[in-house]
Amino acid sequence: MDTSVVFKTELFQPFLPEDSQVNPKVYGAELAYWLAKELAGQGIYTSYPEYEDWGWFIEFIVEDNEYWLCCGNFENEENMWKCFLKRHSKGLFKKTLAPLEPVIPLLNAVRLLLDETPEISSIEWSSEHDT
Repeated sequence: MDTSVVFKTELFQPFLPEDSQVNPKVYGAELAYWLAKELAGQGIYTSYPEYEDWGWFIEFIVEDNEYWLCCGNFENEENMWKCFLKRHSKGLFKKTLAPLEPVIPLLNAVRLLLDETPEISSIEWSSEHDT
């Protein structure tokens, strides 16, 4: 199943200066906020965006399963962005990843959002980051 996407757009350029970013040249806040808002408009509710040193994510919890939709830029490629799904471990010893089936509506909604946004191009899905 495709759980990772890369695409090109100028929509999510950071509006704050570099010294306001989480890490130098690590962006994705604008993309994560856009996704959270647009998904909520479709009835798919996530957390507000949160950050890590590598980029941003929105958390999606369904049927007692936790997922992160991770968002960020490609450091050396202008206007190139990526999103990928991170499934969290569950169970007593955290050896089992959350299943993919409950998160299919989220992935389908992201696919539709990207496809229907005219300013977004060069969309390529893969299963590369399926963890």
